Amino acid sequence: MGMLVAAAVCPHPPLMVPELAGNAAQELDELREACGKAIRALLGAEPDLVAVVGGADRPGRYGADASGTLAPWGADVRVGGGESVLPLSLTIGRWLLEREGFDSPESFHAVAHDADPAVCLDLGQALASGLRRVALLVMGDGSARLTEKSPGYLHPGARPYDDMLAGALAGADVETLAALDPAEAAELWVAGRAAFQVLAGATEEGSAMTGRLLYRAEPYGVSYAVALWETGA
Repeated sequence: MGMLVAAAVCPHPPLMVPELAGNAAQELDELREACGKAIRALLGAEPDLVAVVGGADRPGRYGADASGTLAPWGADVRVGGGESVLPLSLTIGRWLLEREGFDSPESFHAVAHDADPAVCLDLGQALASGLRRVALLVMGDGSARLTEKSPGYLHPGARPYDDMLAGALAGADVETLAALDPAEAAELWVAGRAAFQVLAGATEEGSAMTGRLLYRAEPYGVSYAVALWETGA
């Protein structure tokens, strides 16, 4: 029987890629290190397939050779060998995998930022079904309204919401993630809501999945968290 054996949650700021960050590249060294640690653990779970999930303006499924470019964000850094179709979240996801020497994810799944929770949960369930051991790389940022210098400016509800979200990722709290409200997440500029709900849908009810937070910071007024979910064994 198929099952989710591991999941890594990583943010997707373009500045994670040193060629885009320039002289500020070292500011995200700890974030890159944490993402690398999570992905190495993900691959170490020996999954039969790895799928990448991330938010986008439009939904879509892309094959193993799908490519992405960061040219719109300032540098034509390319990943993948096929047509350049991946949105930002999945491009950064592929970049992180290739950085760890892994270039054969089975599929990439863009889920609309405003997707209904039921759609997200159903996608997660579909990804984890079948007869194979599945690992998910889930790309998503937290709130971008934490401070006055944040892209979305300060919102009083952003920090308590983000604390709740970080706690759910740290504790593999499927129920909390499944209950996230799209309208509230949109108001707080939480780019990862839909992808996090795909993760919730992929996690079988009553599973022995455990979580831990490897990184959490807000270097540019946007909450970035890295989490690792593994089977209890």
